[in-house]
Amino acid sequence: MDTSNLVTLIFVVAAVFVFLQLRNVLGRRTGHERPPVDPYARRGDEVVRDEAGEADNVITLPGRGDNVEPYADIDKVAKPGTDVNKGLRAIRDAAPGFRPDEFLAGAKMAYEMIVMAFADGDRKTLRNLLSKEVYEGFEAALDEREARGETVQTNFVGIDTIEIVGAQMRGNEAHVTVSVVSQLVSATRDRDGEIIEGDPDAVAEVQDVWTFMRDVRSDSPDWKLEATEADE
Repeated sequence: MDTSNLVTLIFVVAAVFVFLQLRNVLGRRTGHERPPVDPYARRGDEVVRDEAGEADNVITLPGRGDNVEPYADIDKVAKPGTDVNKGLRAIRDAAPGFRPDEFLAGAKMAYEMIVMAFADGDRKTLRNLLSKEVYEGFEAALDEREARGETVQTNFVGIDTIEIVGAQMRGNEAHVTVSVVSQLVSATRDRDGEIIEGDPDAVAEVQDVWTFMRDVRSDSPDWKLEATEADE
């Protein structure tokens, strides 16, 4: 027999032997094997069990469980059972995308923009951030200030605290009230440049209570300022 043919025969015999050993170890496929488990695939609420009725090991990843408290983020900013908490929950029910932490972040930005726009007489910015009624009040104040020849110099230092103190649904409108404590440097000058109110060199603490409103039926996510008052 040719030497090359002998070597080929030896490899064939070895391959057959290995195949038989593997089949004995791994077993034969019968068509009834369970498919491989995908650890990221959701299977509803059912418990997957093997043929003997024993439950498979299940690993629940954080955030993927079905028992997450739907109002947990609301309970962090308003004590459960209070009117504020109930109001925020009602808003969540009407607008599932509502998140109080995101709202507060937006309210902080809106507060600074509105304060600075009023000081600068920026009607365009105010019109975009205020409700029609509030804008009319701000515009009237600006008209009177300009008629007297007065100017306002304001430096926004920052917001110390902002918290939700009221919330409710009125029909399709969500209303959220916040209490804001901010630090400002502000001075009003007359037409001759003389200071008639405030101090350009002193930081003053300002406390406000502002209410924002949004129609939950609207495609726009924007909230508008609908009421302001000083927090004495």
